[in-house]
Amino acid sequence: MASPSALTDHTGYWLRVVSNAVSQEFARKVSAEDVTVAEWSFMRALFDVEPTPPSVLAERMGMTKGAISKLAERLVAKGLVERTENPQDRRAHSLSLTTAGRARIPVLASLADMNDAEFFGVLTEDEHDMLGRILKRLAERRDLKATPVD
Repeated sequence: MASPSALTDHTGYWLRVVSNAVSQEFARKVSAEDVTVAEWSFMRALFDVEPTPPSVLAERMGMTKGAISKLAERLVAKGLVERTENPQDRRAHSLSLTTAGRARIPVLASLADMNDAEFFGVLTEDEHDMLGRILKRLAERRDLKATPVD
């Protein structure tokens, strides 16, 4: 009987090693700004398309409406997101960044840029481009659309 494959024989293992390291360091960086990675993703998703109904945001991010509602509650409490009621339908509302939330986006984006540079700066430009193309191709071919938030 053949010996089972080693853990390190699997591409998924190496993706997880790198992903965990990149994610944990980024989480540490944004926590210094009093937001989580999920909150940053939520805010960045709103940045270019506000105001946005929660259902649209949930679909765009590949999250449940419940998860979007919880994130919205936390960000409203932090003064970074606001709700606007729909005058035609009082049950409906849209989400937008507050002035404070909008001002945080460049700061948080620079932390994301810094985190990428720290982890992927050890690759040549060609290697980095190739890695990006491969990962995007995998996501497209597997129809992966959910925004990673943890």
